[in-house]
Amino acid sequence: MRQKIVAGNWKMNKNSEETEDLINELIDKLPADSEATVIIAPTFVNLASAADHTEFTAIRVAAQNMHQAEGGAFTGEISADMLKSIGVDIVIIGHSERRAYFHETDALLANKVETALKHDMKVIFCFGEELKDRSTNSHFNIVEGQLRDGLFNLPANAWSNIILAYEPVWAIGTGETATPEQAQEMHEFIRETIRKQYGSIADDISILYGGSVKPDNAREIFSKPDVDGGLIGGASLKADDFVAIVNGI
Repeated sequence: MRQKIVAGNWKMNKNSEETEDLINELIDKLPADSEATVIIAPTFVNLASAADHTEFTAIRVAAQNMHQAEGGAFTGEISADMLKSIGVDIVIIGHSERRAYFHETDALLANKVETALKHDMKVIFCFGEELKDRSTNSHFNIVEGQLRDGLFNLPANAWSNIILAYEPVWAIGTGETATPEQAQEMHEFIRETIRKQYGSIADDISILYGGSVKPDNAREIFSKPDVDGGLIGGASLKADDFVAIVNGI
């Protein structure tokens, strides 16, 4: 049975005190019997304290990014080994903002994924089309290409550490949201694309939806058969909203 997951990407938000306060709220308010695995991704400077703070809870901590090299002269970057050394073994790779603002290519992301897996980390791999791709009806081709170029170099056994996060770029931070039917259509396509390459492994892959999920639409989106949870942005910064989304699983 596929794992249900709700992950909160905090992006460049929350200082040290605010991070601790939000984690405390989540610990108090998240249901003990939730079907969902809950993941939070604070900023790099707050990862170590977040990992310590959640050690004996059901909340897991992820990094928002990592460098593909093992170490060296890469000022300002963070390696997989550094993350593992503070108890962080999940990393988000390929977020649309990294692709757009930092020009991360599919080839670079494939390299990052390989490095993370080499260190026995779980990867939340993000991908998705822009508005122009959907407008020209090329969104399926774009998504298929991102999957192929970013992940299809992996052996079948590596997929046990891959979580997919489909994020239509046109629905991130815009207030726009793909309809539940659009989300299901793409998630079904993603699963079938994996099935063509890897067979029945596709049935075990968690595919998250990331695009302006809110408390009032989470339950309907998550009810679709190929949607296994969400990668949540802005709504993950408010404990009540995030808990409501988790309760939508």
